[in-house]
Amino acid sequence: MVAQVPFWQRKTLAQMSAEEWEQLCDGCGKCCLHKLEDEDSGEVYTTNIACRLLNTETCRCKDYLHRQRRVPDCTVLRVEDIPAFHWLPDTCAYRLLAQGEPLPAWHPLISGDPDSVHRAGISVVGRVVSELAVPDDDYEDHIVHWV
Repeated sequence: MVAQVPFWQRKTLAQMSAEEWEQLCDGCGKCCLHKLEDEDSGEVYTTNIACRLLNTETCRCKDYLHRQRRVPDCTVLRVEDIPAFHWLPDTCAYRLLAQGEPLPAWHPLISGDPDSVHRAGISVVGRVVSELAVPDDDYEDHIVHWV
């Protein structure tokens, strides 16, 4: 019976294999967007400015295996960082599971379709610009509040 229960329902994040951990990513692309932090309040604001490695048509990294070498400040989600997952979108599987919440119906692990996240309007496909197109001084003009 245990094998019939999906891994994300029978394991904690800390118990997951590297492969299972990677499968949790729904491909929304939101963690690849630049964030700004208010120095006084600590509040984090998300922009619609994507990392230069994000393919804005597929929401996948153009060079996932070498991303940290090419983008040194690329965030890698690790199990030891779970307490800091508050900056992740409310819809993120890592955040949801860390909070004891179920995966939504549109998540590819539930739907069986990697494009379900795009059809549900959760991903940033077609709604972002590359960091290469925005001067650093203009980042504040690109703050967005994703639904």
